Amino acid sequence: MPRLEEITPDNLSDALGVEVRHDQEHFVAPVMASLAEAYASRSTAWPRLVRDGERAVAFVMGNFDPDNEIQAFRCGIWRLNVAAGEQGKGYGRFAVEALCEEARRRGQQRVTVLWEQGPGGPEGFYLRLGFKPTGEVLFGERVAELLL
Repeated sequence: MPRLEEITPDNLSDALGVEVRHDQEHFVAPVMASLAEAYASRSTAWPRLVRDGERAVAFVMGNFDPDNEIQAFRCGIWRLNVAAGEQGKGYGRFAVEALCEEARRRGQQRVTVLWEQGPGGPEGFYLRLGFKPTGEVLFGERVAELLL
């Protein structure tokens, strides 16, 4: 059964070991870059490791910044990295659902995600989870939302 863990010194190396397939690397930043970004914006970033038993299977990072001037950045998924050998097992869905639960706990009613379009990209995954494109494009990436 998968579970979330806050990133700590004890599990940092496991989190850094979560690597997506090589053909997906241009769609998502590596965990190391995400953790650096989380550290720089520590008051709003929400990085978590997903484990199944003792295996580190995914990394998800949300952002909870309800006063952000950019609406798409008020509550959303910044990163989702599912380890190459663990894809297709429900870990990505688990991570998104856990982030949505945290958003609800914080009183949010909308979660956003941005993605770069292209073959092998995450668009189909997010659409299957119920995200709907808003028509916005930020930093060259499509914006989608899920109403909670």
